[in-house]
Amino acid sequence: MKRFFRDNRGFIAFLVCFGLMRTALADWNPIPSGSMRPTLLEGDVVLVNRVAYDLKLPLTEVVLAHLGDPRRGDVVTFSSPRNGDRLIKRVVGLPGDVVEMRDEKLLINGAAVSYSEAQDIREQLVSGASIPAVRATEHLQGHDHQVQVMPTVAARRDFGPVTVPAGQYFMLGDNRDNSADSRYIGFVPREKLIGRAHRVLVSADILDSWQPRFGRFVSTIL
Repeated sequence: MKRFFRDNRGFIAFLVCFGLMRTALADWNPIPSGSMRPTLLEGDVVLVNRVAYDLKLPLTEVVLAHLGDPRRGDVVTFSSPRNGDRLIKRVVGLPGDVVEMRDEKLLINGAAVSYSEAQDIREQLVSGASIPAVRATEHLQGHDHQVQVMPTVAARRDFGPVTVPAGQYFMLGDNRDNSADSRYIGFVPREKLIGRAHRVLVSADILDSWQPRFGRFVSTIL
């Protein structure tokens, strides 16, 4: 055993450093569902900056230093406060914000969020079927991104108003009618945040025999 470690110490050191980097500095996250469509697609693999907000002790939620604060519109990965599953959603409510939704449209602190460039599409499902959907650009108080609704799907289209507690955040998926987000799992405490997703590394189309989507490689997440 001693000889094994001696002969492979370089490789073992690499594995240790790689593990520490992935748990403390940077990580990647495969996208398994359509909850963030059209921003993120099933088959995307995103790069996650684990030190965007906090430096944590590896493999724990112990915060060693605060490095920044989440901003409204950030796409973040976090551990679900309900069951610990890793999720990826968009920050829409900051601590102290009053968040409300009426007929799929957001209100932040009483001000209606504006939408533009709405277009009717057919949303392709993993089963091969398609359903009607509407995509629009959401202007989230300085951050513009696309969102999607599916009128024929049963979903929670109205909620609140709710006030985001100190040290917590309100998350929504961009695919508003197909997302298990803060409407269902509640507010997300800061210590549950893993990092900010800012780039798609690689992507493959799971509906087309995992063909590479080269146009999405190394693309910025808006």
